[in-house]
Amino acid sequence: MLERFYRSLYRIRRVEEEVARVYPSDVIKSPVHLSIGQESTAVGVCEAICEQDVLFTSYRCHAPYLAKGGDLPGMIAELYGKAAGAAGGKGGSMHLVDVAKGVMGASAVVGTPLPNAVGYALGAKIQKKDVAVACFFGDGATDEGVFHESLNFAALKRAPVLFICENNGFAIHTHQKFRQAVPDIAGHAEAHGITTRRLSDNVTEIYDAVREAREALEKNPDAGPFFFECSIYRWKEHVGPSEDYQLGYRHLEDAQPWLDNDQVRVVGEKLAVATREAIEQEVEAEIQAAFAFAASAEFPAPAELYTHVFGEQSHA
Repeated sequence: MLERFYRSLYRIRRVEEEVARVYPSDVIKSPVHLSIGQESTAVGVCEAICEQDVLFTSYRCHAPYLAKGGDLPGMIAELYGKAAGAAGGKGGSMHLVDVAKGVMGASAVVGTPLPNAVGYALGAKIQKKDVAVACFFGDGATDEGVFHESLNFAALKRAPVLFICENNGFAIHTHQKFRQAVPDIAGHAEAHGITTRRLSDNVTEIYDAVREAREALEKNPDAGPFFFECSIYRWKEHVGPSEDYQLGYRHLEDAQPWLDNDQVRVVGEKLAVATREAIEQEVEAEIQAAFAFAASAEFPAPAELYTHVFGEQSHA
């Protein structure tokens, strides 16, 4: 299992480092919200759920997309605005989708993964499908009214949702303590009658907790929903490839404990050197090929401006 963890953690980290490296060249045609430092949440959750399970996520979607098995060349081509991209070059970084792998589409509107996930989960339950829905969102989304509406409805319907709050402490530049009179997100979830856990950024801890919840849903469809507040820290600015400590809303000394506990390094050091190096070489080759594919792919034809604009209705 550690090898699987490391491959996924390292792969996400290196993909995003490469995104950050090439971003200033303007080949990437959309803003990027990087998950560097936050990889363990996506990896722990996606390794714990089942292949048939699906996920909904917000605009910081690279890590969940990759951890769930989303197509890497399709992701990079999408960032490049190419027709071969995951969304045909029309969505960019904030709208990754790979339905075949259970990635149901990311949204750039804060809080929207919540009702989408609950609706999908309720539909699956009504159809008696063995499907759980992982819903990724940040602490900023918990300030939205739809957060409480979705949790309340999910609890009423016992929907099979795994709510994953990636709490990095900031909604863009504003700390949680300046936004919430009671800064206790897990406590807010508990108030809706939802089984709740507070977790660190330890990938094994996240995996174990989510796997236990998923197994409970397998045994009892009414066991859900479950809520996990994962304490994490993003290393880069809210949007973009750089650091932002010079802005003054946070400081490098606050980040240092998280940097020291980097899960990519911590997990990697538990593997034999030869094993770790083999994983890294494989991942590096995959990343190089994906970026080369994106660079050589074609942009969408001008006619694509007029597709996916209106829904077609059948009058048969």
